Amino acid sequence: MQTETAIALLGFAFVMSISPGPGNFLLLASGVNFGFARSVPLIFGISSGFLTMVFLVGIGLGQVLTTTPGLYTALKFACAAYVVWLAWKIARSRSIGPDQQEMPGKPITFIQAALFQFVNPKAWAAALIVTVSYTNPADYTASLTILIMLFAMINLPAISFWALSGVFLRGFLGQGNRLLFFNFSMAVLLLTSMSVVLLKS
Repeated sequence: MQTETAIALLGFAFVMSISPGPGNFLLLASGVNFGFARSVPLIFGISSGFLTMVFLVGIGLGQVLTTTPGLYTALKFACAAYVVWLAWKIARSRSIGPDQQEMPGKPITFIQAALFQFVNPKAWAAALIVTVSYTNPADYTASLTILIMLFAMINLPAISFWALSGVFLRGFLGQGNRLLFFNFSMAVLLLTSMSVVLLKS
């Protein structure tokens, strides 16, 4: 991969990873409710799910998706159902920590986070863009491998920022009914962010 292409890829990866979106709303909510350590499986699940998707798209699955409208429609319905479930899970979360009370609650698991990427049309679109734009047909396998490694190098710290931001909000949101309002707001934001993508698709 040429240096110019690698730099462009790093910039794309940063913008895609740090900008607000469904996965980052999940991370923010998890950081608030469960702290950073218990959000680590969610961070790795989101990143691993997306990078696995990039690999699968890179070896041909993206072509199947774009040429099979029925499969894409099924993906949209699966996405809608899964996002509603995740929003419900967030809205019902009640967990800040031993000092400030508000238990119980369980963070989203690695598997749940990875599966979320596979029913996320926005993630599929990003995977298609990145594999088409930043791979070299003359040396495809090597460039796809480098692409995934560079994307991971940017993606993991960038999305971790959202969980850390949630950690810094824990003290403020642990008072009164603020956590209840925050979790409900995050659930609504998650539904809204995905509904825009689903209606566009």
